[in-house]
Amino acid sequence: MVDRNLLREFEVSDEELSAIVAGGGDATELDQFLSSGQNFEVGSIVSGKVIEIVGDQVVVDVGYKSEGLVPLDEWEEEPPPQPGESVEVLLEGMEDETGEIVLSRKKAHRMRAWEMVISKYHEGDVVKGKVTRKIKGGLLVDIGVNVFLPASQVDIRRPSDIADYIDQEIECMILKIDEGRRNIVVSRRKLIEITREQQKKQLLAEIEPGQVRLGTVKNIADFGAFVDLGGIDGLLHITDMSWGRINHPSDMVKIDDQIEVMVLHVDKDREKIALGLKQKSASPWENVADKYPVGTRVMGEVVNVMSYGAFVKLEEGIEGLVHISEMSWTKRINHPSELVQIGDKIEVVVLGINKEKQEISLGMKQTQTNPWDQVAGKYPPGTMIEGTVRNLTNYGAFIEIEEGIDGLLHISDMSWTRKIGHPNELLEKGQRISCQVLNVDQERKRIALGLKQLREDPWETDIPNRYEPGDVVKGKVTKLTNFGVFVELEPGLEGLLHISELADHKVDSPEEVVKVGDDIEVKILRVDRGERKIGLSRKKAHWTKGDEEGEETEAAVAAAGTPSKPEPKEQKELKGGLGGGGPLFSMGGTSTDDSDSKSSEAEAASDTSDSEESAS
Repeated sequence: MVDRNLLREFEVSDEELSAIVAGGGDATELDQFLSSGQNFEVGSIVSGKVIEIVGDQVVVDVGYKSEGLVPLDEWEEEPPPQPGESVEVLLEGMEDETGEIVLSRKKAHRMRAWEMVISKYHEGDVVKGKVTRKIKGGLLVDIGVNVFLPASQVDIRRPSDIADYIDQEIECMILKIDEGRRNIVVSRRKLIEITREQQKKQLLAEIEPGQVRLGTVKNIADFGAFVDLGGIDGLLHITDMSWGRINHPSDMVKIDDQIEVMVLHVDKDREKIALGLKQKSASPWENVADKYPVGTRVMGEVVNVMSYGAFVKLEEGIEGLVHISEMSWTKRINHPSELVQIGDKIEVVVLGINKEKQEISLGMKQTQTNPWDQVAGKYPPGTMIEGTVRNLTNYGAFIEIEEGIDGLLHISDMSWTRKIGHPNELLEKGQRISCQVLNVDQERKRIALGLKQLREDPWETDIPNRYEPGDVVKGKVTKLTNFGVFVELEPGLEGLLHISELADHKVDSPEEVVKVGDDIEVKILRVDRGERKIGLSRKKAHWTKGDEEGEETEAAVAAAGTPSKPEPKEQKELKGGLGGGGPLFSMGGTSTDDSDSKSSEAEAASDTSDSEESAS
């Protein structure tokens, strides 16, 4: 019995079968005929003939019991097939819901192409193809079949947008072939690295400083550009691009630019090359000293303003710095932008040149007359001036005499009598005051001023006339120290009551006897015009003349070495407001050394008092 369905699979017609049977053909002939048929397994490629085109489908007879359909768009840009034309298709399914087999011409072509690529190429081979499109993670490259080029393998430095390679013909190296998944991974970067390594060895063997080489700009950074010399990149630093000022390397070069550069330095061990662009032309600094000698006045353009000064371009490639201190003789400048702006044309004077460092110091104020050159003649000592308090410090006040010209009113020159701890006790910023010029140091640009000198010194006649040694006066305790008490005799005038002159008995601390604010009677012991100090005594305020003579006698005996009674030495000394009699008192039998010692003690106590007053 003949299975006609099986015969149809092998394209055996009824006429051919009848002929075989009628001719008495045996089973062997039939078997041979059947064995020439195709394999109709799903996933296999079979041959067929185009029967007709119906709508957007192409009817193809592959010798099976039913025809198959192939979408017309699988011919893509090719002309439509003609009836009777042979075609290879992939058998995707035996029968669908319409009873027709499922065929694909496109997939059959892909399978044939894959078989061709697999048979032709192996891992490590170099292939050439066209980038067709961008997919997640990389690109697809058509080398007969689409292969995957990962983004990390496109170039040595990953491009900003790999889509720029679409439609370009590129060469790659096959990294991996997965036959089971029909997947091939290629790398353009690997091929470039191998090629560059060969070029690098050759380049390093022949490159030398001073050579001029052609290169391609591959990357641009803020500090410079990397130039491919063929196998190795060299750095073209921003400072070596131009003798003039540039803000960014992109002002000079662009990526993929072909440029000629000079080799400045080669480190073959570290494979680093320094390149220069400006070195191809002569440096404008070669004859800068002859062109701009010190003292020359020149016009320039402000090209940059910093907190410490302004950079001025004298010509292309030549810039100098005007330091903030060289901008004005008199104005107090917090920032150079108060005087100049970028683009300003200004006149400057060359102050100095450092050819090795390629630096020029410039000055703006030197183009004008220095007002300090006229200060000595304008304000000689003794001149009465009026000014504004500009600033207060611990040691005095700065008085602005005219714009940019200040004088110092020292704290010691504010009052003849008052002990001033801080200038703010008398003055405030912005106040207008009159002063007298005491001294002018034109070289150091300093003027010493005095406020108290506007009035007569009361210590010359007034105070000595009104306060004589031996007078008993009243005063108020203003301050206590470990060495004594300060007593205010009148507003602005104080005397020192030494601790030894507080009471007849020994006093360890002034607080035992008096306190601040007490009104007490004291006797004037000493008035020192030179030191402007008054020595006081409380214990002697009510002594009689005999009491004082008795103490003087005891002191004289003690000085002769025969003390009348065993009392402590300090009680025998004549203690004044400064801790000693000093030059205003002369006791019989008192040695000069002892007197000097007391005077020194008084000076030390007085100095301590002054320092404490200032601190307060």
